[in-house]
Amino acid sequence: MSTDIDVITIGRAGVDLYGTQVGGRLEDMGSFDKYIGGSPTNIACGTSRLGLKTALISRVGDEHMGRFIREQLAREGVCTDGVVTDPDRLTALVILGIRDEDQFPLIFYREDCADMALCEDDIDPAFITRARAVVVTGTHLSNPKTAAAVIKALKIAREHGIRTALDIDYRPNLWGVAGHGDGESRFVESQAVTDKLLATLHYFDLIVGTEEEFHIAGGSTDTLAALRTVREQSSATLVCKRGALGASAFEGAIPDSLDGGQTGQGFPIEVFNVLGAGDGFFSGLLKGWMEAQTLDAVSWPTALKYANACGAFAVSRHGCTPAYPSVEELEFFLGRGVVQRDLRNDPALEQIHWSTTRHTRNAGDWSTMRVFAFDHRVQLEQMDGYTIERGGAFKELCLKAAQRVQNGQTGYGILCDNRIGKSALHAASGSGLWIGRPTEWPASRPLTLEPELGSDFGGLSQWARENVVKCLCFCHPDDDAATRADQEATVKRLFEAARRNNLEFLLELIPSKVGVIAPDTTATLIRQFYEIGVYPDWWKLEPMADAEGWAAAVSAIEDFDRHTRGIVVLGLDAPEAELSASFEVAAGFALVKGFAVGRTIFGDAARAWMTGEMSDAAAVDDMAARYTRLCQVWDNARAKAMETVQ
Repeated sequence: MSTDIDVITIGRAGVDLYGTQVGGRLEDMGSFDKYIGGSPTNIACGTSRLGLKTALISRVGDEHMGRFIREQLAREGVCTDGVVTDPDRLTALVILGIRDEDQFPLIFYREDCADMALCEDDIDPAFITRARAVVVTGTHLSNPKTAAAVIKALKIAREHGIRTALDIDYRPNLWGVAGHGDGESRFVESQAVTDKLLATLHYFDLIVGTEEEFHIAGGSTDTLAALRTVREQSSATLVCKRGALGASAFEGAIPDSLDGGQTGQGFPIEVFNVLGAGDGFFSGLLKGWMEAQTLDAVSWPTALKYANACGAFAVSRHGCTPAYPSVEELEFFLGRGVVQRDLRNDPALEQIHWSTTRHTRNAGDWSTMRVFAFDHRVQLEQMDGYTIERGGAFKELCLKAAQRVQNGQTGYGILCDNRIGKSALHAASGSGLWIGRPTEWPASRPLTLEPELGSDFGGLSQWARENVVKCLCFCHPDDDAATRADQEATVKRLFEAARRNNLEFLLELIPSKVGVIAPDTTATLIRQFYEIGVYPDWWKLEPMADAEGWAAAVSAIEDFDRHTRGIVVLGLDAPEAELSASFEVAAGFALVKGFAVGRTIFGDAARAWMTGEMSDAAAVDDMAARYTRLCQVWDNARAKAMETVQ
């Protein structure tokens, strides 16, 4: 049997609208963040972040929210081959908030939702047998139709020796034993629910739940008695989550105390949000469970350590799936330990979390960056024939040229402003282009920013999430103390605002317009910005005369941030031949991903078009041809550099 998936999860897939105001009533929420949700979906994403190959079996609606789930699962690296699009039903929705560490008001909108239409026909035996483990959650046992689908998957798994696990995941109102306003409830006694769970427990190798969830599974509010009832029906390893007391794993007979089970290292942290903590816990547990080649070889103390750590991250952050750690973050945390209890405010952890999970916010293969930069403002405004209307129309032509060259491929992007190029900027959204958007007031020194941002940078909250915040700073290591402090403060405030709004940040440095350049000039500036706590996702740097300067810049970045997206080379209106020479040097460094060039591509066309000497079609043709040549120059330079390395 050939397997290419570690874990398949089955069940709920919905959208969480998470109130952003913490401490208030759900009635008073004024804004919400949107995440994917549903226990099996969260677990699939959480385990994917930990390095497992995961897949989801569920249904989503044929609408915007269903497409969001599919796209977000892809960004998370989760296989969607088992996700069915239901044309007749809407995607499930949950509205929820954080009142305090104990209260989490939520409302489920799941009446005849898409994932509850999952049926036996949606379970493909060939797909199930691609996996090493199948994980189901309790909600899909609550309905005869969805339960039949789950049981079919479990029977296939058992027949083929595939591991099986259950997250009891008891939600009383999803079983119909609590009202719509009781989404927060975690336990309501029901013999019918207990009977249904007991009838399925023999299918599982691993069963996980809180004490209350084992109460419903075992039909008793005495936890040990409930566990013993479960044990009578199943030989599975039972993992009982005990909140602040950690968790205990029981492989055989249930002892006389919950402390008699196997345990793992715990982590004393501040509880900020309990929602989604169980799914984070299960993700870490699955990492440990799947690391063992056989069930007999599982190290439960190790698996529980992973689980407790992932649960700690989950309760420390806003949202469910977005809170879960990457494998790099988990390893760093386990090696370093707890430095401050409120993990979401730990700068080192948050930097690793952001830099290793940002692909889930802005997807794409950006290992090569061929960027057409037409975010210029002053340069257009100074051209004969320019008006704001004609400037905007010309930038639409720039976008057409960019998309012609892109032609649906990855690794292409644009830089476009919102003041002159608003229509082009908005039209580019969703096109697959990488999109950078400038914030600096053109040619300002000391650095000032576009008024649209607002004095508190609140304007960033209105930006499309795929827009990358770009800031150009004219600076030099020889700047006087006041100028340096002024510019660094502006850049840092902007960087922090970008992070707060989940936007990537590009910092462009041009020291050559300020002072004399030496091989270490740019590297010195890079270090200065890192030292004040600015960690750009992208660097945009001017061409350097030789490899010494590039080596110094790359070394400066890697000393501080091994996870940076990379560097793009700017053009400074250089002719193609000059750019070609600079590309050959830059392409020898893997951290340099490509270029972001503007006037070399659009300058001649803009001057002719503004005065009516060139038609729209001719302008697009001219810019597309120049952009294509520049892409070829970069690709050839990179290929040559790779040959030299080999």
